[in-house]
Amino acid sequence: MNFDDTPQEAEFRARARAFLEQHMEPLDPKAPPGSVFGEREDESAIRSAKEWQATKFDNGWAVLTWPKEFGGQGLGRMENVIFNQEQSKFQTPADIYGIGHGMLGPTLMTHGSQEQKQHYLREMARGQVVWCQLFSEPAAGSDLAGLRTSAVRDGDGWVINGQKIWSTGAHFSDWGMIVTRTDPDAPKHDGLTYFIVDMHAPGVEARPIRQINGGSGFNEVFFNDVKVSDAQRVGGVGEGWKVSITTLMNERVSIGAGGGAGRTRDLFRLAQQCRRRGRPAIEDPSVRERLADFFITSKGLQYTSYRILSAVSRGATPGPEGSISKAIGAPMAQRLAAFAMELQGAMGGVMDGDLALQDATWQQNYLGAPGLRIAGGTDEVLKNIIAERVLGLPGEARQDKGIPFREVPTGPAAK
Repeated sequence: MNFDDTPQEAEFRARARAFLEQHMEPLDPKAPPGSVFGEREDESAIRSAKEWQATKFDNGWAVLTWPKEFGGQGLGRMENVIFNQEQSKFQTPADIYGIGHGMLGPTLMTHGSQEQKQHYLREMARGQVVWCQLFSEPAAGSDLAGLRTSAVRDGDGWVINGQKIWSTGAHFSDWGMIVTRTDPDAPKHDGLTYFIVDMHAPGVEARPIRQINGGSGFNEVFFNDVKVSDAQRVGGVGEGWKVSITTLMNERVSIGAGGGAGRTRDLFRLAQQCRRRGRPAIEDPSVRERLADFFITSKGLQYTSYRILSAVSRGATPGPEGSISKAIGAPMAQRLAAFAMELQGAMGGVMDGDLALQDATWQQNYLGAPGLRIAGGTDEVLKNIIAERVLGLPGEARQDKGIPFREVPTGPAAK
């Protein structure tokens, strides 16, 4: 495993840094850590994100791995990783394109028709329209294939009715990708179909969910007789599960490629600011022991992510590392935030950024961390993936295998 840049990668990194230095201010290393759970999607933030994306697109730095015909640069994943590493060192706007660029664009490239690719992808790359993912449902829990939102044939189109939940950014998105049930008489994985839906169409209503930490980036979305044309169908009728798996695979790689090194550094800095028995908390042996545990875990995540980078640099497809990283990293994020609040003592319960250390970011992260353990696959789902697909253990017993979806037991009858 080689972590050093090749001469070509070093040259690319230098060019990326020069572009960023021309357009953005460097990140202040003493600034409070950013929260991935706070309220960031106001009109000003969205406008800034669109301006920055357009600047990258016009200068040849947007969606680097996409083919040139769709607005990308036709580069490898390693170049994309290098650019993101350099971009993280600058004060750039919030990223509102992770779902569109990282998950839905690749899905369209794999399963979309040529007309869909030509119509949507270049516009998606420039970022003047925003996309969201419409998968989860209140009654399905972690079982995506248990969804009940229906799409019924209506002439040469379809009519969608139902509800989705936890849809990030749906309230400011222009387009979404939705999985629906088109055949309730087929087994649950076989009766699904995947569509593109206009988020401004009549009958679509997005309601932001106010979260416990004050943010409202997630939404519940209602569909009341929403009409879509058959040209908006992605993949074949009944092939929605196959298309959805492509979206989820790209999501896991995106989530799993990160580590906890940045948050661990912020925690070390917090331990220097907090006091215990009149001295910096970082001098306390018990605090140092906890910090060492976090540091070791973050290094494990970091080197696991390097395995992903090494694989993509060779042109290989990443293995299960994404699921492993998320299964470890998401609970660690919650433990980090909990310990940061413990270090602050009574002030750990204060959410006022003008009073608490580091702008009360750790308090926000603590309240939002449980959601991170759900997004992109719950702890239990990820552990099942690792157990069955990595360790080769037997799969869980299923009552719904091979029977029509409308006959799947629900409620007390399913126990």
